[in-house]
Amino acid sequence: MLKYIFKAMRPRQWTKNAFVLAALVFDRQLFHIQSLERTLLTFVIFCLVSSSVYLINDVMDIDSDRLHPVKKNRPIASGKVPVSVAVITSVILILGSLVGAYFLSIGLLAIVAVYFVLNLAYSKWLKHMPIIDVLVIAACFVLRVAAGVSVIQVERFSPWLYVVTTLFALYIGFGKRRAELMVLVPENGQSHRKVLSGYSIEFVDQLITIVSSTTIIAYSLYTFSAPNLPTNHAMMLTIPFVLYGIFRYLSIMQINKMGGEPEELLLKDRPLQITIVLWAISIMIIFYLF
Repeated sequence: MLKYIFKAMRPRQWTKNAFVLAALVFDRQLFHIQSLERTLLTFVIFCLVSSSVYLINDVMDIDSDRLHPVKKNRPIASGKVPVSVAVITSVILILGSLVGAYFLSIGLLAIVAVYFVLNLAYSKWLKHMPIIDVLVIAACFVLRVAAGVSVIQVERFSPWLYVVTTLFALYIGFGKRRAELMVLVPENGQSHRKVLSGYSIEFVDQLITIVSSTTIIAYSLYTFSAPNLPTNHAMMLTIPFVLYGIFRYLSIMQINKMGGEPEELLLKDRPLQITIVLWAISIMIIFYLF
């Protein structure tokens, strides 16, 4: 039973919570022990609250998930985890995350509460509204970044990074919708994903073109216009990694017909992994050695 409960918590999705590290890294506090500890605790708290949301979402969607070709195998939809157990686990997780957030900072407590309520609204109503559904996903990524900011004393964190995070999340979100259209619509997927009726491949491709272009522009502007960056503009050297990452994901979506589970791609696609590692190494060298 514990194995299936843990699986229902979707630990693979926890990679998204790495966005709470943004403030720590980009404010150059990675080697500040107290800031590192507080940020890692924030990461754990977001893993708890996100898992609570996933459990509630699976309980609310149990009927539609049983009609889905893949989601029917989830622990709750398949009956391996009883609904009552899922609800109790979810309550324990959200209470634990709120208590932990309170002891770190009042600001974090507010962000975690907003994140939880927003996700409940998403599970019940907002995920059925085209465009709004992806905007909410992007908002949740921004809240993760804001959570990291709320637990440390930031000095050099640029607002540009909120813009880049928003645009990048929109890019990933619309990519996921495109993959769902490719897989589900030919199988009459609208019966269990009503929101897909508000999208088409052509429409989503236009949205992806817009957000991918603006993501590149916003990140580029950050690298040479944000305050408190190295004066030699070395951050501009990281732009090629961002370009390749965006182009690689676009290739995966349009050529390989994938992208429905971005976290799976992150764990499996070697070129993406290498790009992220090289980008991270370049950031570390520029921020901490220059």
